[in-house]
Parts: sequence; C-alpha cells; structure tokens
Amino acid sequence: MKEYDDLRNILKSFIDSDGRLTAYPAKRKMKLYAMSYLSGIFEHGRVYTEREVNELLNKAHTFNDPATLRRELYNHRFLNRDKEGKEYTLEDILPTIEELEKKYG
Repeated sequence: MKEYDDLRNILKSFIDSDGRLTAYPAKRKMKLYAMSYLSGIFEHGRVYTEREVNELLNKAHTFNDPATLRRELYNHRFLNRDKEGKEYTLEDILPTIEELEKKYG
C-alpha cells in the first residue's frame, strides 16, 4: 500500500528493520504520522478489547508504552471506543497524509 510505504519513509528514523516504532516522536506532526502508521495494524469493522489493542501495539513498537499509544490513537480519532472504554474499533474514515500535512504542516 503506497500510503503505508510513504509513512514508513517519513518515519524511517523512528522505525526499526522489523517495522516497529522505536520511539514516540516529540513533534506533533510526526506523532500524527506515527498514529496513522500504527492505525494500519487494525482492521476496519473488527471490534477489539483493550487487551487486544495493547497486544497489537506491543508487537508494533519497542518502547513498552501501549497505554500512551492507545490513548493517542483514540484522542486523534484513529480509534473509537465505547463509553466504558472496553471495546475499540478503527475509525471508519482515516485522515490521509495530505490531510495531516495540511492541518499540522
């Protein structure tokens, strides 16, 4: 997928050879790219428990902080969650790289 490859290229200093995020970027724009990149590990239409979200995130990063990543994915509207915070789904419409750059560029 071209957009995923573009994100890997943009985030190359934050991604290891296995495609895992090695650090959480400090700059807002790069954080959003990282969130967009991580959203690629989730399937549209599937419901995830918090535990499943954490397990996927743990496989996708190396710095052992799935809670921060989960919160950021939710706060930036890449993931939705139910009122109790027990079930998560991927947002139906995700922002493109171009939209992120326009908004935060």
